[in-house]
Amino acid sequence: MEKQRLTVIKVGGKIVEEQETLNRLLDTFSTIQGKKVLVHGGGRSATRLATQLGIESRMIEGRRITDEAMLNVVTMVYGGLVNKNIVAKLQARGINALGLTGADCNVLHAHKRPVDKIDWGYVGDIDKADGNMLATLIDKDIVPIMAPLTHDGNGNLLNTNADTIAAETAKSLSPYYDVTLIYCFEHPGVMRNPDDSNSIISDINSSTYKELIADGTISGGMIPKIDNAFDALRNGVGKVIITKADAIDGVKGTRIAL
Repeated sequence: MEKQRLTVIKVGGKIVEEQETLNRLLDTFSTIQGKKVLVHGGGRSATRLATQLGIESRMIEGRRITDEAMLNVVTMVYGGLVNKNIVAKLQARGINALGLTGADCNVLHAHKRPVDKIDWGYVGDIDKADGNMLATLIDKDIVPIMAPLTHDGNGNLLNTNADTIAAETAKSLSPYYDVTLIYCFEHPGVMRNPDDSNSIISDINSSTYKELIADGTISGGMIPKIDNAFDALRNGVGKVIITKADAIDGVKGTRIAL
């Protein structure tokens, strides 16, 4: 029996935090055929609220150090303000959305990242995503909207990278659906020159990926994003595409292949 199509879309905080870009994204998301899941960020809003509350934001290579005070901030912003704003706007578009953190229905169980050279604080690394539970919701035509928060089973929420949540969610759903994972951000794909919109790299595989890292074309936060993409493909996800937020139909952008 042929599996139903399902699209997991991860959208960065910059897009969901501005009303104009958020509305455009949700208009497009609403038209995607088949089953779907949306995973979102919200880091700039968290930083802004932390500043207003007098809480210092500490980042290392684009990743947030999450002490107890910052955990409270990201919980409020990711699980509350950003998530519920998206859910309400999708309901207005006729999409029966349900906002979830990893603690809800135990869909994302994680452990606190061990202290090595850096103490990341309350940052979670995912142990298990419950694809069966998510599929139960999705089969009832509920659209999960997933915030970048997990839990450890001992009553603690954990701040968790949204790209990783998207990949783990996609992997967990691959036994049930034909899954496409789409990472969308402000560029139309992976670019050879960030200032030239015509310099999109249409396809990246494991060998060309090494070359692109070696020559500096791919660096910084794009590396863990593509690492997550390869991991998803090795674990049952059918397609992974990196593209712009207004092109989440999966036609344009950079396609990742093994």
